[in-house]
Amino acid sequence: MHQKKGKVKKEVVYQVFTRLFGNTHTNNKPWGTMEENGIGKFGDFTERALDEIKALGVTHIWYTGVPHHALAADYREYDISQDDPDVVKGRAGSPYAVKDYYNVNPDLAENPEKRLEEFKALIHRTHKAGLKLLIDIVPNHVARNYEGKSTPEGSEPFGASDDTSLEYKRDNNFYYIPDSIFKVPDWQNGYLPLGGDDHPLVDGHFKEVPAKWTGNGSRLAQPHFNDWYETVKINYGVRPDGSYDFDELPKDFESKDHKAHFQFWQDKDVPNSWIKFKDIALYWLDMGVDGFRFDMAEMVPVEFWSYMNSHIKMKNPDAFLLAEVYNPELYRDYIHNGKMDYLYDKVEMYDSLRHIMQGHGWTDHIPVVKKRTADIAHHLLHFLENHDEQRIASPDFAGDAQRGKPAMVVSATMTTAPLMIYFGQEVGEPAKENAGFGSPTRTSIFDYIGVPHHQRWVNDKKFDGGQLSEDENTLRDFYKRLLNFTINSNALMGEYRDIHFYNKENSEGYDHRVLSYVRWSNSERLIVVSNFEAHDSRAFQLKIPSEIVQKWNLGEGDYKVIDALYGGVNTLKIVDGVGKLDISLNPLQSFIFRVD
Repeated sequence: MHQKKGKVKKEVVYQVFTRLFGNTHTNNKPWGTMEENGIGKFGDFTERALDEIKALGVTHIWYTGVPHHALAADYREYDISQDDPDVVKGRAGSPYAVKDYYNVNPDLAENPEKRLEEFKALIHRTHKAGLKLLIDIVPNHVARNYEGKSTPEGSEPFGASDDTSLEYKRDNNFYYIPDSIFKVPDWQNGYLPLGGDDHPLVDGHFKEVPAKWTGNGSRLAQPHFNDWYETVKINYGVRPDGSYDFDELPKDFESKDHKAHFQFWQDKDVPNSWIKFKDIALYWLDMGVDGFRFDMAEMVPVEFWSYMNSHIKMKNPDAFLLAEVYNPELYRDYIHNGKMDYLYDKVEMYDSLRHIMQGHGWTDHIPVVKKRTADIAHHLLHFLENHDEQRIASPDFAGDAQRGKPAMVVSATMTTAPLMIYFGQEVGEPAKENAGFGSPTRTSIFDYIGVPHHQRWVNDKKFDGGQLSEDENTLRDFYKRLLNFTINSNALMGEYRDIHFYNKENSEGYDHRVLSYVRWSNSERLIVVSNFEAHDSRAFQLKIPSEIVQKWNLGEGDYKVIDALYGGVNTLKIVDGVGKLDISLNPLQSFIFRVD
């Protein structure tokens, strides 16, 4: 695994749910209003807050839920139309049902009339703190009531010129169900919009004639309760039978750079939705956004991504492009042809680590997973939490935030790819709240809610951890040490070798709950070893194969090794060309030894 050109050090993304970050209210009433349960604002990301995030060992902050999405609150006095709760999930709304791509969520502003100016000020503060920032773009679907009121002059909102008499037309932005009327789903599992609270628009009706296809692809005029009923699917020139109504990339384009991809599309007539989303991305780049997280990217054709991302990279070659793709068979296509920088390493790495953290997986699986994706390892971003996944500390995952520690070390140090953490992860947030539409184990993205462990770090907006327990402080200290090491290490952008199976064969006491490997560059040599066992210690003599000893130019004798996390000192002995390191690991402990 070789260092990627231009990337000198690893990157760490801190995902923050913008609406929840600065909320200090602790009421946490199910289906509570923002007055009852509180809400965070752009202004809560003060210089102090951003400096503390940076000091945690972060390079990029992903502000989740920034574009103006459908929500139940009434902002008509600010010339914002009211959304119908019959097609809004939760009271605060889904951030993935965007209503206006050229503006931001009015909930996040102190003065909704000046919401865009407040976000621009946040961009400035973020850059001043030495951080880069990402926002979401959701290309597969928009809110059922997409309005696009802030669309610049000379452009049109999605659907404005669609021929609604046809199911499909290449330059329609939506798909239609001719001669039909949209019906809201039959509510299930005791669900009622707004939790059953009275509201003038909660009447079981939403006017949409003809009905449109739903975001997840449902072609029913009355989508199912489990469909993405609050959204409608965007048409990218994919006919209803799945065939393409646009030019496809030549076979050899996976090896070509973004400039060649950009050039390829210059004389091509592309579907209207492509142009609209490209213009949206360039609008936010012009404002100072440094990159994007693309929602459900695999539901949109790779050719569109070639077009979109090559335009982005021509404007900003350093833009950080992260995509949600869950089918490993598509990874290489979306990286090489779609020009994505990074994809979630969920189906391979996250799922394997989760199994091990829960106590029934074997570490033997990790090097195997790593080998399968070795050619694209740099492009597979690692994480243990995000807004879609259960919190580590929740009972349905691991039940204890400490169990995430060895998995975080592996996620941070095994490849050259970036690492991502989710706000509150570093203090063991368990997501116990019954928020309303959102369910416990995941911090709700649909409701106004407080995030208790995180709030103890916020400490009435002092952002100093003043209310954290000793265990929470200790956990955050671990994350801070690990992340700062991660973004400063040369070796983590260098070579990798597995020594796990070598040690399983050659080291007594080493087993399938331990994992080890080595990383190195010209200036730094690392030995990483982690114990995933939550209850038992492990003691063994770790062996470094002669091949690695030779590559590191180590002669016979003793070498001091220092743990990069906590500073502990040990001795690596080279005997007959093989390295030997006596290891004693407490439960869930890891060492990252630097060879002196």
